[in-house]
Amino acid sequence: MSLPMIDQESFQSAINEKSITLVEFGASWCPPCRVLKPILEELRNEEEYLEVLQVDCDLSPELAAEFGIMSMPTVIVYHDGEPQDKIIGLRPKSVYQAAASRFKS
Repeated sequence: MSLPMIDQESFQSAINEKSITLVEFGASWCPPCRVLKPILEELRNEEEYLEVLQVDCDLSPELAAEFGIMSMPTVIVYHDGEPQDKIIGLRPKSVYQAAASRFKS
């Protein structure tokens, strides 16, 4: 299973589908992004309350610019469609879990 890829057109509706969404901004050629992908897939499968999506910065440079992505991977935590937290670089799974669970009701 892979993470759903979103772009400029689908972004707003995608981040509003669930109250908590992690969006990974990365690229297919980025080694840390490739390491992070299975971690995020696992998290998506374990946590029912959570949606995890992916933006390819090469295919959607306007989204990367809009959210100030300067380094990959960057994961932004959205709660009710609003950005709440930004995690830059590859981190352990527990960091992403903790960031998302802060908004779990």
